[in-house]
Amino acid sequence: MSNTELLKRGIEDFGIEASDKMLADFQKYKELLVEWNQKMNLTGIEDEKEVFIKHFLDSVSAVTKGYIQDGMSLIDVGTGAGFPGMPLRICLPELKVTLLDSLNKRINFLQEVANQLNIDDIEFIHGRAEDFGKNEDYRECFDIATARAVAGLPALMEFCVPFVKVDGYFVCLKGPNANLELEESKKAMEVLGIEYIEKIDIKLPEIDLNHNILVFKKVKNTPSKYPRKAGKVTKNPIK
Repeated sequence: MSNTELLKRGIEDFGIEASDKMLADFQKYKELLVEWNQKMNLTGIEDEKEVFIKHFLDSVSAVTKGYIQDGMSLIDVGTGAGFPGMPLRICLPELKVTLLDSLNKRINFLQEVANQLNIDDIEFIHGRAEDFGKNEDYRECFDIATARAVAGLPALMEFCVPFVKVDGYFVCLKGPNANLELEESKKAMEVLGIEYIEKIDIKLPEIDLNHNILVFKKVKNTPSKYPRKAGKVTKNPIK
């Protein structure tokens, strides 16, 4: 099976029809990722098949069980090279995506990807979650906040949950330590106003990587003191 066929089948396994344009967009994204990676560190993975599975399909898997749907507003916190926000937008053309990263070079890369794919409705923010989570234009404005393993779970919650409106969801892509991290996050969940909904086990094609998606629902407003200032969140996570 070709890599493109693998990608197509993988996307369709998550319930999305993979059009030729979608597959061409992913191909272009992969080429730009590898090209820009020569100049700056975006990814340790450059092999096409691995990029398709470990970055693209891994990101798209966040649609499992329907928490993320076309037409919703989503912020991807600490998006890095655009995962999972950009692949989700490629697959869900009506998804209103905001990509937040503290490194301007990454934002420049993502703007170039969007230009090349003719996507003109993504919002790019160069900044820190600690600052924008307090900004009333962004605070509690999104249906979904998502992140892919940018910090331990209690800290990640504090970065992401302030962006989510009440009744919205925090959808977190995590590796094999999800259960342990959940134990450590009980206090943070209570303080920030979210409830744990479920852990979804994800199977990606052709690799034995255990990967989970943790889903939390926002049940009340986050107290205004959160997120705390830069440095506090990771040094002294809510426990």
